[in-house]
Amino acid sequence: MNYYNEIKQELINNEVYKKVKDISKNRSDLTTYYNVGKLLSEAGKNYGEGIIKKYSVRLTSELGKGYTPTRLRYFRRFYKVFLKYPTLSDKLSYSHYCEIIWFDESKMNYYIKITEENNLSVRELRQRIKNKK
Repeated sequence: MNYYNEIKQELINNEVYKKVKDISKNRSDLTTYYNVGKLLSEAGKNYGEGIIKKYSVRLTSELGKGYTPTRLRYFRRFYKVFLKYPTLSDKLSYSHYCEIIWFDESKMNYYIKITEENNLSVRELRQRIKNKK
């Protein structure tokens, strides 16, 4: 029995599993935030802009921190921007998208492309954006 090879294989398998799990979690986050954004957009049409603040208070009360009006507006913006895109890149996290969703389409596509090609972290993407201005 070669313990080293078995140990190495266990560690490799774990790394592969974590990457698959991370991609799956990222896809779940993107889908959830897109769907929440869609619902917020529809609710806003029916009940007005004030619904964001009202939902923020209720969600925070019932689910805990993290549902500020600003964050809910980001979900809505995320939905509106990516309504045009048939698929979102699994290589970018929601945090990556939050950095670029306020840009025009060509600039946003540019940053999606360089982030994918260079496997940029959110911090590196911010730095590229800052240096480009």
